[in-house]
Formats: sequence, C-alpha cells, structure tokens
Amino acid sequence: MKQGERNVHSYTALFEPAEEGGFVVYVPALPGCATQGETFEEAYRNTKDAIEGYLEAARALEEDIPLEPHGTIVARVPAG
Repeated sequence: MKQGERNVHSYTALFEPAEEGGFVVYVPALPGCATQGETFEEAYRNTKDAIEGYLEAARALEEDIPLEPHGTIVARVPAG
C-alpha cells in the first residue's frame, strides 16, 4: 500500500433497540466490537468510530484484521 492510501473494509453491524431507549450495536465479525447511541444516527456514527478503532488497534498489535466478503450495516427495528 502506498503512503496515504487506505484499504476500505465493510462489516455487518446489528442494531438492537435498547430497553432504556436508543440502540446497542454489535459487529459480529469483530469480536468484542460493540457500541451504542441514544438515537439511530448517533449509534451509526459511533459504530463507524468503533470499527475504525478496532481496526487501528488490531494493526498496532500486528494482529490479522478480520474481513467480511460483503459487509453492510443492518438495522433491526421493531414492528409497530
């Protein structure tokens, strides 16, 4: 990779409504990567930050970066 280039990875994120309000978000391909937000928008932003932090830490520790062939952000919203 040339200086200044960045690899782009995408991951599935599961948004679950929290009992007390807001959303809890898990990224199954990245063990232990989870976050939350008071609104969907905040949870979405926090998820991007959590994934980037996870990947930076993995790189700093010289660990393999888990990849997903077709990652997306998925939201589960209760009916009604």
